[in-house]
Amino acid sequence: MVSMKDIATRCGVSVATVSKALNGQTDIGEATRQKIIETAREMGYTANSAARALKTNRTYNLGIVFTDLANSGFMHEYFASTLTSFRLEAERCGYDITFISSNVGGANTSYLQHALYRGVDGVAIINADFYSPLVQELVYSDLPVVTLDHAFNNRTCLLSDNMDGLENLVRFIYGKGHRKIAYIHGNPTAVTESRMTGFYRAVEALGLNVPEEYIEECEYHEPVSCYEATKRILALPERPTCILFSDDYAYIGGINAIYEAGLRVPEDISVAGYDGIHMANMLSPKLTTWQQNTTELGRIAASKLIERIEHPRTTPPEHITIPGKLLEGETVKQL
Repeated sequence: MVSMKDIATRCGVSVATVSKALNGQTDIGEATRQKIIETAREMGYTANSAARALKTNRTYNLGIVFTDLANSGFMHEYFASTLTSFRLEAERCGYDITFISSNVGGANTSYLQHALYRGVDGVAIINADFYSPLVQELVYSDLPVVTLDHAFNNRTCLLSDNMDGLENLVRFIYGKGHRKIAYIHGNPTAVTESRMTGFYRAVEALGLNVPEEYIEECEYHEPVSCYEATKRILALPERPTCILFSDDYAYIGGINAIYEAGLRVPEDISVAGYDGIHMANMLSPKLTTWQQNTTELGRIAASKLIERIEHPRTTPPEHITIPGKLLEGETVKQL
């Protein structure tokens, strides 16, 4: 069996340095870490997880709370990409992942109870009802916790730039000459609140008048709900020149309502989405949207959770905003 000493000899470093590299510690150079990891892989090294757990008092297992609020499972590209990135970073640092649930074997349990039962070292809350007592119990427990897109004062949080993203999207549309802009936003969440703030911040700064009937609500990732909301906006006596949709996938419902009304995009009405999923670039015309950086969201969430687990005394809670970018597309017409 290959040992750390064998790897250290091959790489010309100490056993301590090999241990740091394989355990995901951050106080060695990245080039050295990558050399050691690659050498370990080539030599067929397999860590003795039981021995490592006894030595460090850790299980090297991260919990994930992912509640399927939109009944879309992993079909939602935003979450699928974020979870993949989280898993890859966790594995790179020597950690496994376990999904934490409130229903185990048909019996009701709390997230905290399940996390403790599984012996996870920390938990990432990727998608959940953050106001739920079950989530609150977990957040305020002694376990290290990282959240996505919902901030708690005492926990590290990764935030997509929802407020700035929506504001920049409105400013882009304004720059194309549009003054009648409608917004079909998602159902009430912290994400929606941030996006609505960005929308109205841009509207106020640009001096736009947005009638109340230009603001509609639909379910995230739900084309049927978006279809109905779009129909209501298109039926207005004075319809907008551009409609912002809650997300790229829901836009499918919106575009069907537009086509049913005998309108063309962008010739008769302009549109924009949000998320920047792969599908947006495959449509014709290509959808104008704001792309969230899911790769960085997942990677940094895992990295910060592991940092908190391994260095609890020197790792303070942080609120980290991950910027996105505009994908201009072809669906916003110059007026």
